[in-house]
Amino acid sequence: MSPGSMAYAQRRVAAILIVDDAPANLELLRKLMSEQGYQVYVALSGERALAIAERAQPDLILLDVVMPDMDGFETCHQLKQNPLTRRIPVIFMSARTGTDDVVAGFDIGAVDYIGKPLRMPEVCARVRAQLQMRSNSNTQEEQAERLRTIVNHMAEGLLIIEADGRIQYTNPACDHYLGYRENELAGRSIAELLSPIVAQEYLDYFTMHAANPDTAHQHGTREVAIRHRDGKMLSMDLALTPMYLRQPLFIGLLHDITHHKQSEDALQRAAYLDPLTKIANRRHFDNFLDKEWQRAVRNGGVLSLVVLDVDHFKLYNDSLGHPAGDTCLQQVAQAIDSHACRAGDLAARYGGEEFVMLFSETEAASAMLLAETIRTHIEALHLPHPRSSTSPWITVSIGVATIRPHQLDSRETLFVAADRALYVAKEEGRNRVRATHSGSTAWETVKALVLR
Repeated sequence: MSPGSMAYAQRRVAAILIVDDAPANLELLRKLMSEQGYQVYVALSGERALAIAERAQPDLILLDVVMPDMDGFETCHQLKQNPLTRRIPVIFMSARTGTDDVVAGFDIGAVDYIGKPLRMPEVCARVRAQLQMRSNSNTQEEQAERLRTIVNHMAEGLLIIEADGRIQYTNPACDHYLGYRENELAGRSIAELLSPIVAQEYLDYFTMHAANPDTAHQHGTREVAIRHRDGKMLSMDLALTPMYLRQPLFIGLLHDITHHKQSEDALQRAAYLDPLTKIANRRHFDNFLDKEWQRAVRNGGVLSLVVLDVDHFKLYNDSLGHPAGDTCLQQVAQAIDSHACRAGDLAARYGGEEFVMLFSETEAASAMLLAETIRTHIEALHLPHPRSSTSPWITVSIGVATIRPHQLDSRETLFVAADRALYVAKEEGRNRVRATHSGSTAWETVKALVLR
C-alpha cells in the first residue's frame, strides 16, 4: 500500500446507511449518527436502499422492518443475495419484537435486532460494537489474504502435513515442482513421494512429536530425493517445522536443488576425468586404488594392476600429427575402459600414452587373461601406424602385477612390479603381455624374522 493510500485509510470514517420509511425517525437517526462522526446515507424504501448499498458500500446498514412495497426482511434477503452487498452487516429496527420476528431477522442474515421505540444510547453502543467487529474481521481477512498471496507466490514448495503423514495442503510452487494439479496431492501420504526408508523416518518423527510436542526436536533441513508425478526422482532440500493448530501439523518447505546437484556432479566428474580421453584421470585412479587397497587389507583380498603403454607413440605423433595422436589415444582409452566392467575395476589415463587398470578380487591368471584380451582388442582396432617397427597397426605393451596386500605393504610395491613387467614386454619386442607376482615383500620379511 502506498503512503497516500495508507493515509486515506487512516482518515476514512465508517459509513452507515439508514433505511426507514418514516422521515422523522430517519432524520433523528441521521443526526445522531452524524454526531457520532459517521458518514451517513439515508433511504426511504427498500428499493432505494439496495441501490445505495451497491453503489456506496457502507460499513453498516440500520434497516426498518415494516415498510411498504418491500419490507426490511425482503430488503435484507436481497442484500444477502448480491455478491457486492452480502457481507455488509445489517441491524434490524422494529416495534415487532416477538420471538418469531427476531428469529426470522437473524435467520435472514441480520447481525442484531433493536426494538422500537429506540433508545439512542443503546443504538450507538450496538452500532459501535458491530463496526468494531467488522473492522476486526476485515483486518483478519486482509491478513489471511496477504498470507495466501505470499504462499501462492513463494518460490519454495510448501506442504502442510498431518501427524499420520497425510498431505493437507500444497502451494502452487510445490504442485509445479512435482508435476501435480492444484489440490491433487491433498489427502495423499507423504510416503508416496519419498523412498520407504526416508518416509518411515519422517512418519516416526511425526508420531513422536504428536505424542509429546514439548520435547520433540526440530527436524531441520535435509537433502532428499522426491518422486515427481511422472516417476523420476528430484533432488530437494526439505525443511520441516512442527506447529500445533487444534491438531499436530508439520510445515514442509521444498527447495529444488536438482540443477545444483547436476552442476555439482558435473564439476566432480570434471575433477576426476581426463579431459582428452574422458576416462578416469591419475588423481581418481590413485584415490580409487587407496580405497581398494584398504579394503583388500581388511578382507584379505587380492589386487591386480595392469600398466599399458602405446608402442612407438612418439613416432605416431611425428608422422601423423598431434590431432591424430589425440584421436588415437581416445580410441585406445575407450577400448581399455570397456573392460573395466565391475564396481572394483577402474581404467585410467596415467600420463601421456600410459594407461593403468586396477582389477579387484582378481588373481594373477585371470589378470593375465584380461590383459591379453585388452591387447588383442586394441590391435583389432586396426589404427594405422605407418612407422611402427612392431606392427602396421597401433599396439600396446602391457605389464601385470598381482598382490595380496598386508598392513606393512606399500602401493609402490605393486607399481614397481607392474612397471618391471612392462619393461620386460618392451624388451622382448612390444605388443605383448608380461607379468610378475609381487607377493607381499613386507609380510614375507616379517614371517622370516619370526621363523628365525
